[in-house]
Parts: sequence; structure tokens; C-alpha cells
Amino acid sequence: MKIEEVPQDLKYYKDTVIRDVNYAVDEDGKYRVVMSDGWDAKNIALDAAWDEVNEQCEEILERIRKGESSPLEYHAAKNLMSIDLLSDYTGFSKRKIRKHFQPKNFAKLDDETLSTYADVLRITVDELKKVPL
Repeated sequence: MKIEEVPQDLKYYKDTVIRDVNYAVDEDGKYRVVMSDGWDAKNIALDAAWDEVNEQCEEILERIRKGESSPLEYHAAKNLMSIDLLSDYTGFSKRKIRKHFQPKNFAKLDDETLSTYADVLRITVDELKKVPL
């Protein structure tokens, strides 16, 4: 691909400092690093992936409404954090996190534990306790 052919299909990177790094051939036939604002094919794949994440979050919200799960599970899923990853970042055991996904156990969490989760998820404790209705 030539430098002038590097895709610049701005969608996900709009108003951000994030860019894709691509390699393209310059006029001398040498490979050069070229920044891209996105690529339509990649945008389509990201749309499909985010649709799946949003669907999973909707299922979790429904369980929360039924009293079967806690807001922690929703915020973890929304931030693409599995129990394994959440465990790695918080230092809490996977077993403990599974317990915190239960509404009755989540309601008993102390401020320090809630703060740890909120920091890892980059939200406030108040946001952690709430979900979209």
C-alpha cells in the first residue's frame, strides 16, 4: 500500500488522540510508518464487537433488574473486564469477585473495596453503585 492509500476513515478515533500505525511504501519504495484515522473494514469489525458487548450488558442489566446480579458485573462487562482481569487489577480473588457479583454481597461492601473497584473501572463509587435503567 502506498502512503497516499493509507485509509483515513474517521469514526472511532474522532476527537481523540488515538491513531492506528500502518506501514506503507513511499515514493522511493521504502516502508514508512504512516498514521491512520481508521479504516472502514476495521470500523465494521469494531461495530460488530461493540454490538456484542452492548448485548451482553443489556442481559446483565436485565439480571440486575430481577435482583440476580450487582452493578459490578455490568460495569466490568462494559469495560471489557473478565473476572480474571478484574482479579489481576484489584488483587481480589476470582471467588471473591463472583461473590461481589451477587446483589446481597455487593450491598455489604465497604468503602475501601468499592473504591478499589471504582478506581480499576475508572469511575466513581457513586457511578459503580448505579446502572442505566
